[in-house]
Amino acid sequence: MNDRVLVPAYVGLGSNLDEPTVQLRRAFDALGGLPQTRLVATSALYQNPPMGPQEQPDFVNAVAGLLTTLAPTALLAALQAIEERHGRRRDGSRWGPRVLDLDLLLYGDRRLQTEMLILPHPGLAERAFVLWPLCEVAPDLRLPGGARVASLATALGAADLRRLDD
Repeated sequence: MNDRVLVPAYVGLGSNLDEPTVQLRRAFDALGGLPQTRLVATSALYQNPPMGPQEQPDFVNAVAGLLTTLAPTALLAALQAIEERHGRRRDGSRWGPRVLDLDLLLYGDRRLQTEMLILPHPGLAERAFVLWPLCEVAPDLRLPGGARVASLATALGAADLRRLDD
């Protein structure tokens, strides 16, 4: 890594096609190989019903914690390149089946809204399948604005989540 400041970043991972648990483990490996970035934490895998159309397989989700000197847009581009290498094709549909979905959830305490990237990730505070694994890798984390991730997860509950044991 160069001498620029390391920024903590958190990535949400999801898959419901082509052996989702295998897809996420491969994605963890790919995140560990990103330039100017260190993979420092990975959550357990969680199975949950799909958000949106229900006529698709359940998702498997997780969160990875990174330290990076990449700018947010460069990190997003790297995440999208990993998705493409795993067979992700962007067809414009929302909440449909995915071989691999990587979402940049948080980048330090940065707030950002561009056409390509919104930070923190929209809906983060309302999604148990993101909050519980995020709480697992960063239990004391606070979102920009001060909300504590663990408190948000507890308030939301985990009724539809099932932790997958290794």
